[in-house]
Amino acid sequence: MVDTRSQGRAQSAAAAASPSKRGTSALDLTGAAITQEHRVGQRGRDAPSISLPHQNADYVSHIALDIGGSLIKLVYFSPESAPPDMLVATNGTGRNAGGKLHFVKFETSNIDQAIDFIVAKGLHQVPTTSDGPKEKMRVKATGGGAYKYADIFKERLGVLLEKEDEMDCLVAGANFLLKAIRHEAFTFENNTTHFVAAKADSDLYPYLLVNIGSGVSMLKVEGDGQYERISGSSLGGGTFWGLCRLLTKCKGFDEMLELSMRGDNSKVDMLVGDIYGDRDYSNIGLSASTIASSFGKVVSNDKGLEDYDPADIALALCRMVSYNIGHLAYLNAKRYGLQRVFFGGFFIRGHPYTMETISFAIRFWSKGEMAARFLRHEGFLGAVGAFLKVHPMSPPNIQTNSAREPRKVRARFVERFSMGAPYSGGEIHGPAFSDMAEKVSWVERFVQVGTAATEAARDEHNRAQSQIRSRSGSLGDLETPQSPATARMHLHVGILHYTPSCEPFPLLADPVNYEPNTLDVVTDRDEMDFWLDVLQDQLHTVVEKAMSSEGSTSGAQRRAAAFGSAFAAHLNKLRMEPGAYGQLGLADLFEMREECLREFGFSDVYRLDKQRENAAALEVLPDLMNELDSLDPEARLTALIEGLLAANIFDWGARACVDLYHNGTILEIYREARTKMARRPWRVDTFDGLCKRWFSATAHPLTAEAVPTSPFRRVIMFVDNAGADIVLGMIPFARELLRMGAEVVLVANSLPAINDITVVELRTLLEAVGEVCPIIKAARDAALMALELNGGRIPPYPGLARRVMSSSRLTDLGGSSPSSPQTPAALPVEDSQHREARLFVVGSGQGSPCLDLRRVPDLLADATVGTDLVVIEGMGRAIHTNYRSRFKVDTLKLAMIKNQHLAHRLFGGNVYDCVCLYEPAATPGGGNGH
Repeated sequence: MVDTRSQGRAQSAAAAASPSKRGTSALDLTGAAITQEHRVGQRGRDAPSISLPHQNADYVSHIALDIGGSLIKLVYFSPESAPPDMLVATNGTGRNAGGKLHFVKFETSNIDQAIDFIVAKGLHQVPTTSDGPKEKMRVKATGGGAYKYADIFKERLGVLLEKEDEMDCLVAGANFLLKAIRHEAFTFENNTTHFVAAKADSDLYPYLLVNIGSGVSMLKVEGDGQYERISGSSLGGGTFWGLCRLLTKCKGFDEMLELSMRGDNSKVDMLVGDIYGDRDYSNIGLSASTIASSFGKVVSNDKGLEDYDPADIALALCRMVSYNIGHLAYLNAKRYGLQRVFFGGFFIRGHPYTMETISFAIRFWSKGEMAARFLRHEGFLGAVGAFLKVHPMSPPNIQTNSAREPRKVRARFVERFSMGAPYSGGEIHGPAFSDMAEKVSWVERFVQVGTAATEAARDEHNRAQSQIRSRSGSLGDLETPQSPATARMHLHVGILHYTPSCEPFPLLADPVNYEPNTLDVVTDRDEMDFWLDVLQDQLHTVVEKAMSSEGSTSGAQRRAAAFGSAFAAHLNKLRMEPGAYGQLGLADLFEMREECLREFGFSDVYRLDKQRENAAALEVLPDLMNELDSLDPEARLTALIEGLLAANIFDWGARACVDLYHNGTILEIYREARTKMARRPWRVDTFDGLCKRWFSATAHPLTAEAVPTSPFRRVIMFVDNAGADIVLGMIPFARELLRMGAEVVLVANSLPAINDITVVELRTLLEAVGEVCPIIKAARDAALMALELNGGRIPPYPGLARRVMSSSRLTDLGGSSPSSPQTPAALPVEDSQHREARLFVVGSGQGSPCLDLRRVPDLLADATVGTDLVVIEGMGRAIHTNYRSRFKVDTLKLAMIKNQHLAHRLFGGNVYDCVCLYEPAATPGGGNGH
C-alpha cells in the first residue's frame, strides 16, 4: 500500500516500518485550555485555540505549518498576560504568563490565502523586546508541501521553512492533545457523542493512530516519542475528493460530504439482496442490505452519469472509502493487539456521517469489542507536533514517567462557551469586536438571525430524518449506522479553561476517579431539562441585578439585555441539542451563567447586595459571639452548627430564597431560620459523630467556662455566601476552632458568582470583624506575618515538612498517588495548646457557585499540609457537587436545601431541610472519588 499523505516524499519501506524513539518536547502545558475567538478574516477557518497560561510568551517565536496535498494547517502562538491574582504564584513578576495556540486551516490549492493571512496577522515578523529583535523568526513545517512550497514562502514572506519529520510530528501532536485536553477524544455512534479521557498511561498506550489525509497512515504508538508506522493506504481523503469531484462536479470537500448526507447508496451499490432477490444470504451471515459491490449496480444499469443523483454517488463513495479504512484499521489493530484506535485527519472534519460510518465499520469488524475514537483537533496533529519541536522548555530529565501520566499532565479542565456559540455554531462571523458596544450590537442583530438559524436547523433535522428511507450500507448482520440529524458536527464551539498554576486537590481520596457532580444531567434528559428550566426562571432576576449593579444606565441596560438573550440562547441550544457543548455537568451549567455575565462586562452583579448584607450582619455579630460564649462547650457546638445552617438560607441562586428576600430583612430571615428550620434532627444528621471527634482531645467533664482542645491541627473551610452566611455562620465556627488552638484556612471564590463572597471581599470583611473580635484579629495578624515570611504562600503546619513545591509545569502536577500516605502524624496535643492560632485566607481559583476540586490553585494545595479536617458549606459546593466525594481527612458538609426537587431527589425531603454530614477520613484503598 502506498501512503500519499506526504505528497510523494521519499521514504523507504524499511524506514517506514522501523520503530522510532524520539526525544519528547517539553512545552509547558500548565493551564492548557481550548478557546474559540472571533478574528478578522477567519470565517469558518479557525479551529479552537489552546491556552497555555504558563508558557513563557517571550520564549516562543515561531509558527508551525502542516502542508498536505489537500489542506494547509497553521498553528501559531499569541501571548497572554497573567491575571493580577496570580502574581503571588509568579513572585509578582507576571512572567510565564503564557498564551494561546491558534489553529487555522486553508485548502492547499489556495495557498495564497494562507500567506495573506500570515501577513495580515504579522506572524512572519520577528518578535521584539525592549532590547530589540530577538532570534530569527522560525517557521516549522511538516508534510509534503513543506518541500513543494518552500520557495513561495521564502519569496512572499522572507522566511525559511524548517522541515520536520511528518510521522514524528503526528505522534507528538496526538500525545500532546490526548494528555493536555480532558475531552480531546470521543466516540460517535448512533448519533451520540461520548467523550473518553485517559486517566493513566495504561488507559492511553499503546494505541493505533489512523491519520486520514490525502492518503492514510497507520501508526502504532507505545509512549512519548515511541511509535512505529505499521501500514498505510493510498485510499484516503484524496480518493474521495478526487472521485467525487469527477463524478458530481462538486469542488469543496465539505460540500461533498454534506451532499452525501442526502444520498441513497442503494441506487448505485450492488447489495446482497440485489443478487439473491431481496433475501439474506443467511448461510454465510449476510443480510440483504449488505453491500456486495461498491458501485456494482452501475454495471447492470444502462444509464449515463447524468442519470444518477450526485448525492447517491457521493454517499456510495463516502461509504466505500470509510468502510475500507475502517477495515484496514481493524486488521492492523488486531494484528498488533491494540484495543484503542484513534482517527484523525481532515477526511473526518466534524462530519457525523463520516464518523458514524467509520465507527460502524470498526464496531462490526471487531464484533463489538472495539470502538473508533476521534479527536477534536483532527487534522492538526502534524502542525501541533511541529510547533512543539522548537524549544524544550525544561530539562527532559525532570519529566519522570509518573509525571507524564495523563491525569497529571491534564489536572482536569472545564469547558465553557462564548456568547456566539448558540447563534453561529462555532463558526467565525466577521471581524473581532473592537469594544463591548460592538459585541452588544452583534447579539442584538443575531437574536433574529439566530432565531432564523434555529428554525433552519430544525427543518434540516426533519429533512434528514425523512431522507433516511432505505439507506443501505450494512456490512453484515449488525444494524446499519444511524443517519445523523445534522450535516456538520461543531466540535469546537467551546472554551476549555484551566486556571493557571492549578492541580487536583491533594486531599481527595481518589483523585483519579473524582467526579464533582452529584446529579447526572449528562444521561438523564429529564434532570437536564429541570435545571435548564431553573436557570431560565432565574434569568429575569439576574438581568435586573446586572442592570442595577451599574446604576441602570442605558449602556448597562443594553448589556444586561444582551446577556439575557445570549444566555437564553445557550439554554435553548442545550434543550434542542443536549450534547452540543460536550459533556456538561450541572456545575458547568451554573458556571456558564457566570461566564456569560463576565463576557458582557458584569464582573459582580450582586456586589451591592453583598455589601449591604455584610454591613447588616456585622451589626449583630458582637451579640451573637457573646451569646455563644455564654454556653457550655457542647451546647456551643450545637448552636454553632444550627446557626451555620440557618445562615446558609441566604442564596440569590435559589428561587425559594429570593422570595424570602422580598418579604423580610436578612436579620428577620436569619432569626426565623435559626428558630424554625435549623433545629435537630436534620434531614442528614451525623452530628453525634462530629461531636465525639470534636471533644476527643479534651478531658471530661467540661465546665461552662472551659475551652476544649482542638483535635484538629489545621482546618480548611470552603465558604459560600456573603452576608449572614459568612458573618453569622462560618466566621463564628472558625473563631471557635481558633480558640481551641487549630489553624484555619478560609477558602473563597477567586471570581464572583451570584452572592458568594470572593477572596478579596473576605479579606476586607475579616478586617472589619477583627475590630470587634480580638481572636479573629490576632489570628489574622499572625497569618499575615507568616505569609510575609513565606513569600506570600501559606506555610506548612508548624513542625511539618514543606510540601513538594507545585511546579509551574503541568507535567509535574497531579493528585497524590494511591500509595501516598495519609496526612502526616499529628503533633502531641499539649504542643498545640501553646501555638498561636493563625487564620489564613486563600482563593479557590474558581468563579462558580459549585466547587470542582479537579483544579485548585497551588497556593491552596500548599495549605493542605497538616490539614486534618475539611469543611464544605453550601448547596452548590456540598450538595450539587462533592456530596458523595471522599477525602483523605475528616470532612464536614453543611447546607440548607433551598430547592424542593433537589431535596426530594437526593433525600426524599423538602425545601429548607438541612444537611450535617460528618465523615471520617477515607481508609486507604477504600475511598472513592464519587
